[in-house]
Amino acid sequence: MQAPGGRLFCYTAGFLRDPGLRRILAAAGWSLHFGLPGPQDRVVVWGRSPYARRGEAVARWRGVGIVRIEDAFLRSVHPGRARRGGSPLGLFIDPIGVHYDASAPSALEHLLATADLDDPALLARAEEGIARLRALDLSKYNDFDERLPAPEPGYVLVVDQTRGDASIRHGGANADSFRQMLAAARRDHPDARIVIRAHPETRAGLRPGHFGPDDADARTVLCTDPISPWRLLDGASAVYAVTSQLGYEAILAGHRPVLFGQPFYAGWGLSQDIAPLPRRGRHLTPAQLFAVSHILAPTWFDPCRNRPCSFEEAVDQLEAETRAFRMDRAGHIATGIRLWKRRPLQHVFGRERPLRFVEPPARAMTAARASGRSLLVWGNLATDAPVLRVEDGFLRSRGLGADLVPPLSLIADARGIYYDPARPSDLEALIAQEPPPGGRARTERLVTAIRAAGLSKYNLGGALPDLPEGHRILVPGQVEDDASIRLGAGRTCTNLALLTLVRAENPHSVIIFKPHPDVEAGLRPGRIPSDEALRYADHIANHADPIALIEAVDEVWTMTSLIGFEALLRGKPVTVTGAPFYAGWGLTRDLGPVPERRQARPDLMALAHAALIACPRYYDPVSRRPCPPEVVVERLSQGTVPHPGIANRMLAKLQGLFAAYAWVWRRQR
Repeated sequence: MQAPGGRLFCYTAGFLRDPGLRRILAAAGWSLHFGLPGPQDRVVVWGRSPYARRGEAVARWRGVGIVRIEDAFLRSVHPGRARRGGSPLGLFIDPIGVHYDASAPSALEHLLATADLDDPALLARAEEGIARLRALDLSKYNDFDERLPAPEPGYVLVVDQTRGDASIRHGGANADSFRQMLAAARRDHPDARIVIRAHPETRAGLRPGHFGPDDADARTVLCTDPISPWRLLDGASAVYAVTSQLGYEAILAGHRPVLFGQPFYAGWGLSQDIAPLPRRGRHLTPAQLFAVSHILAPTWFDPCRNRPCSFEEAVDQLEAETRAFRMDRAGHIATGIRLWKRRPLQHVFGRERPLRFVEPPARAMTAARASGRSLLVWGNLATDAPVLRVEDGFLRSRGLGADLVPPLSLIADARGIYYDPARPSDLEALIAQEPPPGGRARTERLVTAIRAAGLSKYNLGGALPDLPEGHRILVPGQVEDDASIRLGAGRTCTNLALLTLVRAENPHSVIIFKPHPDVEAGLRPGRIPSDEALRYADHIANHADPIALIEAVDEVWTMTSLIGFEALLRGKPVTVTGAPFYAGWGLTRDLGPVPERRQARPDLMALAHAALIACPRYYDPVSRRPCPPEVVVERLSQGTVPHPGIANRMLAKLQGLFAAYAWVWRRQR
């Protein structure tokens, strides 16, 4: 629920220091001002913090209303008080009260008590949202380690909070409530293990909690490890809380928590309330509660596109930022990285801890082991050490990598690399999995947007030439020293060999040969003289738009080109002679050997979800932060993407002059 906009007058520095907060308010129709409010204005304060008192005093003096601001229940990767907490992804902008103050109603409580919550579409969104947060392991704060195991299942989970938190005082509880809670948990479960979960801000050393080592005993442990909240809830047999949001997530995980305070989620028939709140009597389902708390009540904000957004779009953004944190939290030692790529890689992988570039690879491996960082290499650099292998994603840029245009998407693979079929890769594993809740519908929307915008990997544009009539087969040329050819092409490994095969197998078809743009630009090897190509092809589509060509032909034959994948997205039959990542799943006609391990039979949307959403990392050049693929699709469609400077363009041309000697500088990639 978004309150009507207007002028807000603030009297605390927090609203001034946080430009993200101001952007969210502006997007919701509110403008911040200083001075004294008029009759139609309001005063804005942060919840019921101590600093809110001065604003409350001004509001009483001037006889105007108050708008109270609080973080929504999906905030950020790091806690707000952390040095890198950043701005929230969403806010409760409440002209009635504040959601954690049980002494009076709030906008959230009003919706829970009165809204029509039987709409099937709304409830479907809520159920999918709950499932998606659980599948993606997302919570309010997300700087936990999703890899850490929870204690042996069967414990009673007791949830601590930070001392002095406003939600405790205004939620009908106090410090004694925590002692009573622990005593009740021990009394109610005399034979069970008790796990006390410390608050993330306590774990980070930002604020003390109510429990410490003295509260541990033979069957009680204090859990200060950054374990996933959902994993802790999955292993619990019972949950006890005061007013913590983890108590709410316990409801979403199927528990009926015992509550020693009066949080917003108490009183709706989903918890055992030690101190019931008489004015709350409506019985709700978890989906109805979630529909209000996460869909109807908050104002969500897209920090990349600088606009209000839906709950689902906020999850998209938080997923992108959390994935980046989880991969980069320990930092990386990078090696075998060309100089021009270092700055783009720093933008993408150095957000948590700056990349360290170390050469040669042997020295980099030693540095990685000594520092606890992972080793990050470009492509298929040979090494026996555990590494993250990085390559361009499939929505890369407007311009060629060989022209030194920085990428908007990158794939970092801990198992292998997608173009090397000799070993498994992260992308291959993701293709074999079912997409997470909501993933299939999201992929359909994304593919529709990509098709509508005519996007490809490089998005170079070009015209559609006049093509001969008949059954048309598109044969995309490739760079013949490319790693995907060397590792995945099989016996047919040159453009001429592919053309020869296609003509032999299709003597009566119209064959359209499209040279690779890197080859056309003179930057990479693989050129076929026109007279020789025309012995097998009916038309050479120089500098043509690849997507327009795909739309104009009946089928595509390729060795390992990404155009085969782009053709699948557009419903075209694809024949492959090699083993690209999209072959071997039952979606292509495979003439070459593909790995026997590819036994899964995903449909096209499952393949596209893995290749376009689950596997790549995306970087927004406008906001300079991790982003979901939908943002990159918008940037590419609008042309708001980086372009190479004059130094990069000169270096690219110089590289092109020596394309015949590419093995010299590509040997250490």
